[in-house]
Amino acid sequence: MYQKVLVPLDGSELAECALSHVTNLVKGGVAGEVILLNVVIVHIPGRGDSSGLIEINSVRENLFMGSGKYLADLESRFSSEGIKVKTVSLEGNRPAEVIVDYAQENGVDLIVIASHGYTGMKKLMFGSVALRVLHDTHVPVLLIRPESCRM
Repeated sequence: MYQKVLVPLDGSELAECALSHVTNLVKGGVAGEVILLNVVIVHIPGRGDSSGLIEINSVRENLFMGSGKYLADLESRFSSEGIKVKTVSLEGNRPAEVIVDYAQENGVDLIVIASHGYTGMKKLMFGSVALRVLHDTHVPVLLIRPESCRM
């Protein structure tokens, strides 16, 4: 049994398709606690206000508030099904690195992550958080392909 299952989410529909697989794992008695992780990337816009200043703390606060609301909505859905869930928002510019570090530091037993399924040049141009996680972690990874999410 996987006691702690980490599900990295980026807010996309594709990432969320991993949630149905996690629900099945929990209901099937294969998984225990579910940890929903959203990596917040604090992007500093090219321009600030009319003085050219950017209030980075305000930008950061707004991003974390959005992340918190997003995860709270998902937590509510899981809780209504009787599934134990924890939510975490972390800041980082390299999501895969944040995911791998969190899994290692928190005793995660399984990472369930969706992949956009890019191949060839698209994969080279856009990279792949899922692929990087798969490559860099020592934790088992359940990689959800986009084909498994289409109805």
